[in-house]
Amino acid sequence: MGRLGSIDSVSSVLEGLARRLGLESKLLESRLRRDWVSIVGEPIASNTWPDQIRYKKLYLLVHNSVWLHQLTFLKPTLIHKLNAVAGGELIADIVLRVGELPKADHGPTSPEALPATTSPPSDALLAEISSHVTTIHDPLLRDRLAQLMAQELAQPHVPKTD
Repeated sequence: MGRLGSIDSVSSVLEGLARRLGLESKLLESRLRRDWVSIVGEPIASNTWPDQIRYKKLYLLVHNSVWLHQLTFLKPTLIHKLNAVAGGELIADIVLRVGELPKADHGPTSPEALPATTSPPSDALLAEISSHVTTIHDPLLRDRLAQLMAQELAQPHVPKTD
């Protein structure tokens, strides 16, 4: 009898799926927001907030121009640290902008600590999510991933200040 192939871990399957669907940067954004204090430390975390990742650039909101100036010197160190957390070269540059930071605590959140009331996802959002998960053959996994994506994308985000 032939040898059966090795079984991949769920995390490796989901990482491959995220890579194929182009969701790596969105997942990293979420992880950065969730674990920002533990990644960069309290002094930096209390004066910055990861706004978004676009084209391998992390857009970082900074409390004031003094912190913006200081962080320009720390960019290489931060990029190295963030890519270590990401497990690959997902961030090539950091764009610093002075802006209003969210009032919420930057500490890690558990699923129980997330707000119970989020606006229901729009039909357009559900259609986009559905288009991303159609290649998943397991209906339970497909539905659960779609639910998680809808939950994350339906949460209100901090408005950008330019």
